[in-house]
Amino acid sequence: MRRTLPPTRDLSCFEAVVRNKSVTKAAEELNMTQSAVSRRISSLEGLLGERLFYRDKQRIQPTSAAESYAHELQKLLNGIEVATARLLSHGRTGGALTLACLPTFGSRWLVPRLNNFLAAYPDVDINLVSKIRPFNFDDEPIHAAIHFGAPRWPGAITKFLMNEYVVPVAAPSLLANTPLKSIEDLRNVTLIQHTTWPTLWSDWLRFVKCTELNGELGPKFEFYSLVIEAAVAGIGVALLPHFLVKREIENGQLAIPFDKPMRSEYAYYFVFPERQQHNPNVTRFSDWIAAECTRANL
Repeated sequence: MRRTLPPTRDLSCFEAVVRNKSVTKAAEELNMTQSAVSRRISSLEGLLGERLFYRDKQRIQPTSAAESYAHELQKLLNGIEVATARLLSHGRTGGALTLACLPTFGSRWLVPRLNNFLAAYPDVDINLVSKIRPFNFDDEPIHAAIHFGAPRWPGAITKFLMNEYVVPVAAPSLLANTPLKSIEDLRNVTLIQHTTWPTLWSDWLRFVKCTELNGELGPKFEFYSLVIEAAVAGIGVALLPHFLVKREIENGQLAIPFDKPMRSEYAYYFVFPERQQHNPNVTRFSDWIAAECTRANL
């Protein structure tokens, strides 16, 4: 018997308290009562013979040794969760399919179409998680991801889905007050910037052979969803993927002042680790989303 191996439940409670810096938040996350979490912590302290927390102005604080311990445990607990998810989904038709995707792509493009997949495969339980940047599949209980970028992901298979074309868009009210008859007229309006692609306006201005304007000035927003809302609100002109603002263009909330779409340097890919290539749920979703992207681009 491993006498220094504490119960997993005690370790999960301890790690959650350290990460959340609160017994209350940890209890909410674990769907337990505060007193139950506190008992687990006390049990762990008794087993280890170490004090793990102290109170500072009515706030619970982990000791330095406890912080290091929790950091190591987080990786181990994630590994257990990943291994368990792999076992439960191995070779199964149906069951869970955990998919990572960009937030705005998920809400604006994927979710409106997802019912088609669910209708065709009602035995598959989709679990969507938002991820802005690439991650390590070995550290996360995720089967596959929709990736925007270059077709490179260590240890994973990438399948092309579609290209992205960005177009300038603005609220009709802004265009009524500040007519944009030529690209040089953009000097009279605010250029809305996307934080994760800070050179987008400069790239587009070079694409349309306009070198007189500074494409780096303007308010910056981290997510496409915020850029869209800023454009609809009339803050300025934004460069956005056409498929993400198709709805706003069709209902008149946004208009395209210059019909000069620029293809992005990167594209969308369906990505999954090599070990998942025979997972029937991953295969089903891969075929379905590829067909949806082909249909959407017709």
